Amino acid sequence: MTETTDHADIREGVRALCERFPGEYWRALDRERAYPTDFVKALTEAGYLGALIPEEYGGSGLPLGAACAILEEIHKSGGNAAACHAQMYTMGTILRHGSPAQKQKYLPGIASGELRLQAFGVTEPTAGTDTTSLRTTATRQGNDKYVVNGQKVWTSRAEHSDLMLLLARTTAKGETKKKTDGLSVLLVDMREAKGKGLTIRPLRAMINHATTEVFFDNLEVPAENLIGEEGKGFRYILDGMNAERILIAAECIGDARWFIAKASAYAKERVVFGRPIGQNQGIQFPIARAYAATEAAELMLRKAIALYEAGEPCGSEANMAKMLTSEASWQAAEMCLQTHGGFGFAEEYDVERKFRETRLYQVAPISTNLILAYIAEHVLGLPRSY
Repeated sequence: MTETTDHADIREGVRALCERFPGEYWRALDRERAYPTDFVKALTEAGYLGALIPEEYGGSGLPLGAACAILEEIHKSGGNAAACHAQMYTMGTILRHGSPAQKQKYLPGIASGELRLQAFGVTEPTAGTDTTSLRTTATRQGNDKYVVNGQKVWTSRAEHSDLMLLLARTTAKGETKKKTDGLSVLLVDMREAKGKGLTIRPLRAMINHATTEVFFDNLEVPAENLIGEEGKGFRYILDGMNAERILIAAECIGDARWFIAKASAYAKERVVFGRPIGQNQGIQFPIARAYAATEAAELMLRKAIALYEAGEPCGSEANMAKMLTSEASWQAAEMCLQTHGGFGFAEEYDVERKFRETRLYQVAPISTNLILAYIAEHVLGLPRSY
């Protein structure tokens, strides 16, 4: 099996760190729906979560490809970077659109891990991926504060975050020229907000992502916590989505490679009717197809990374990379489960856990159908379908 050699030193370091957190560690956490505090602490202390923050703010100042290597290796090692990957990229909104004072105040703490910025309050129960229809409001009162009311859902890691990036409506929908106007980004200090208008309710789900519902009831947020200009928040959020898509795609490649390696090893070891099951083409071919699909998807991921790092437009490539890699990882997951047969459902093999985890990426952070609609309209010039 081939292996990506770019950022080799980083990959080696991440693999060594992940060896301290084997399958047993992740199994126990998954069983109890517990947060991987020790793993996140180790990544933070090693500086991996501050990879994309410039050196002037205490980060490593690494390119996006290096961050992708970190996340890929975590998933390839059998772990789950979703517990903390938002610490890597959510800060991008502050980095690109925050004031100099906001950058100096928050980025060094985020880089060191002293400040946890993982919570991203965008999705709502009635709006879903139709972000322009969100109902959470932030009403300006005087010159010094906003008052926030509303609800967010699928806000992962809100209980393990000090800060939250919140997208809220500051101008009524009917009062704007464009439906994308009137939304603003606020930085909420949840340490101060809990019990003072902010309520967090955990949501049990198929996968252990510490996801929650968040409720705002007359929550006061200082006006100085507005990121960028009022009413332009939607474009600020969109601005960071290409990096998010690419990073998630790297996680999918890591998952796919884990499944392929796991299935290949089992197919060589498992003996039925006097010979290894891997000797049968019915076992060989699905593994080979999953491998080919993974290698092809990674080529699109590499293209997206190269364009992003060159400062070139990469919306189409980032979306296609996320779609193709999520489909490749799911193909590999199904193949791996089928290869293991009944044992694939046994907790101790880790296949069923990773099977559940990798399925998410065809739904979030953006669904495959929305990506197809984007390609149809913006790449192929077909009529808008929604």
